[in-house]
Amino acid sequence: MTAPAILVENVTVHYGEVLALDSASLTLETARICGLIGMNGSGKSTLFKVVMGMIKPDAGRVLIGGQSPSKARKEGGIGYVPQSEDVDWQFPLSVRDVVMMGRYGHQGFTRRPSKADRAAVDEALDRVELSEYADRQIGQLSGGQKKRAFVARGIAQGATMMLLDEPFAGVDKRSEATISRLLRELASDGCTILISTHDLHAMPALCDEAVLLMRRVLMHGAPELVLQPENLAMAFGLDVLNPNAPERTHPAGTAAVVHSATAAGTHPKNRG
Repeated sequence: MTAPAILVENVTVHYGEVLALDSASLTLETARICGLIGMNGSGKSTLFKVVMGMIKPDAGRVLIGGQSPSKARKEGGIGYVPQSEDVDWQFPLSVRDVVMMGRYGHQGFTRRPSKADRAAVDEALDRVELSEYADRQIGQLSGGQKKRAFVARGIAQGATMMLLDEPFAGVDKRSEATISRLLRELASDGCTILISTHDLHAMPALCDEAVLLMRRVLMHGAPELVLQPENLAMAFGLDVLNPNAPERTHPAGTAAVVHSATAAGTHPKNRG
């Protein structure tokens, strides 16, 4: 039996006294696009770091394709598109240099690019429509172009999993359409994609499934189901699809009802 692309079981993470993840569980199969939804402070970035092996959970376990996150990352299996504020855009690297970073795992100790490395970078740049900007300093690109450059890095890397942290924040419509098309193509090729996003309106057209997070997985299922206002209210406390709606209160058992419905068959992969 093939191991799931991502297996997160009862993971708990603290930052000092702050609880970031509380017995969070998530199973994601290969070649799926999954949208991760939650308010700021819900644990989305922490979940990404756990999946990438950047932090070790206080409890629980994480497996990427049946192996440890650190091993999967060292083998080049995980591509990452960070939030813009996490990148030093003044660093003197060209767009080509950034994409070439994805080939480091394929190179020797000297990090000298081979003909195959250069060909992979050229192909990746072409796929994200950035070939003409290859020699431009990365900080000179628009917001959408920067995101596309990091997607190109994952493509050149040959990653079997892509994690994207708010890839549509501050991007132009052309870049949004290009990134969405590329993600669907990558999923069709067998890549597993996890996207943290606040763009709820675009999620049903892009994602195969969605996860609602508030330190633990409240719900995991089809986007159309997860995006129902009564479900979003569990994490956000209001109707986020209608910003003018007044904040609502819900009975204490709401979350438990959704968990029970999900466990009964709404989404068999959920263990949250």
